[in-house]
Amino acid sequence: MNDYAKLEAQDFAFFQQLCGPKRVTAGADVNEDYCHDELAGIHRRPEVLLVPSSTAEVSAIMRYANERRLPVTPRGQGTGLVGGAVPLYGGILLDLSGMNKILELDEENLTITLEPGVLLMELSQYVEERKLFYPPDPGEKSATIGGNINTNAGGMRAVKYGVTRDYVRGLEVVLPDGRITEFGGKVVKNSSGYSLKDLIVGSEGTLGIVTRATLRLLPLPQRKLSLLIPFPSLDAAIGIVPRIIQSRTIPTAVEFMQREVILAAEQFLGRKFPDKSADAYLLLTFDGNSKAEIDAAYRDVAALCLAAGAIDVLISNTDERNEAIWSARGAFLEAIKASTSEMDECDVVVPRRSVADFIRFTHSLQQKHGLRIRSFGHAGDGNLHIYVLRDQLEQAAWDAGLKAVFTELYDRARQLGGKVSGEHGIGYVKQPYLRDSAGELQLELMRGIKQVFDPRNILNPGKVCSALAMD
Repeated sequence: MNDYAKLEAQDFAFFQQLCGPKRVTAGADVNEDYCHDELAGIHRRPEVLLVPSSTAEVSAIMRYANERRLPVTPRGQGTGLVGGAVPLYGGILLDLSGMNKILELDEENLTITLEPGVLLMELSQYVEERKLFYPPDPGEKSATIGGNINTNAGGMRAVKYGVTRDYVRGLEVVLPDGRITEFGGKVVKNSSGYSLKDLIVGSEGTLGIVTRATLRLLPLPQRKLSLLIPFPSLDAAIGIVPRIIQSRTIPTAVEFMQREVILAAEQFLGRKFPDKSADAYLLLTFDGNSKAEIDAAYRDVAALCLAAGAIDVLISNTDERNEAIWSARGAFLEAIKASTSEMDECDVVVPRRSVADFIRFTHSLQQKHGLRIRSFGHAGDGNLHIYVLRDQLEQAAWDAGLKAVFTELYDRARQLGGKVSGEHGIGYVKQPYLRDSAGELQLELMRGIKQVFDPRNILNPGKVCSALAMD
């Protein structure tokens, strides 16, 4: 049980004085979109929505909330899929999307410093116009950088370039009691005690609020090329992936997709996919600084795939062809969502050699439980996105079927040496599966860290490793 304070007239007056009336919205006037995340599986209304414009305002809000013991839920664009930005206990919803300035581009140190509300697509466009490159590439380009940091977002280029944590050099963080601190900086190496910066990355807004980030950049690769490779079966497609990764040139991305998801994307976009005749596909991208470098890389991989039974190798080396393929890939989630009345997602990561095994297992669950299941994912790093679709099921049948399918999916992932989430986080809805996967000792350590940062448990309570039960 919790004993959080309820907001009173004096609290609203304080926030209006601090932020100005236009950036304070109370109760019933809060837009419905703020009451849920992208999947809308869990719904809670905040008592007040605040839109701060500076670190100083965030600090003042947290200091006040800590003294009054008011729960605070930080939020970016709300594109999450696990309830991480839903205000479970009402209280304050802190919309950081208004803090969206790019503060500094340091081309000598190859870093960029910005506020958390900058969108991923804005960052990518800004640096690429200057011949620089920010590699993390999660599918939702309208997500904020703050949200990416809080979930340690990965995306399609992780197989070659890594995930968000690999590109965070420094963070300015407001702690739950309002104090402001900095972790990391522009330095390349740092062995100065515990890496608190890396603890904040992926903490889903439960330990502190990121108000400024310094990110590492790379020179922009001058050339890129994609291969769309149809296979007669999923086993054949996935089976070649470990050999591709072991080859002398690692692709930028290695994605797998199945025919039914491609058809859904075609219908959703109203645009034809270059090929839809095969049951399974690999989509690979290569980047580099010369045509010779890319040609050598893709020819080796193409030969490997053809020797392993690929039906063909379709080369996409123009912007138009790349747009046709990657726009379809980027629309998979929305296309699946549009095809059903409700859905939920299992975001597991398994060893690469186990990807085909796990996808076959999802097919067996579809038959066993009578639920439609669709999947796609990052074959190069074993991160799979499995979507369970409600369609026309009654509520009771949906709840029971979803629980049974998820239990079996996460059990199977654990048996294969996998983890509960590859990139979407735990939030609220995945906590039971984290408990089963991580074990009580690891949860105890996580709760201990939470207690040190947030002894009054006001910051994004009820998420990740919470011991609190919902009222």
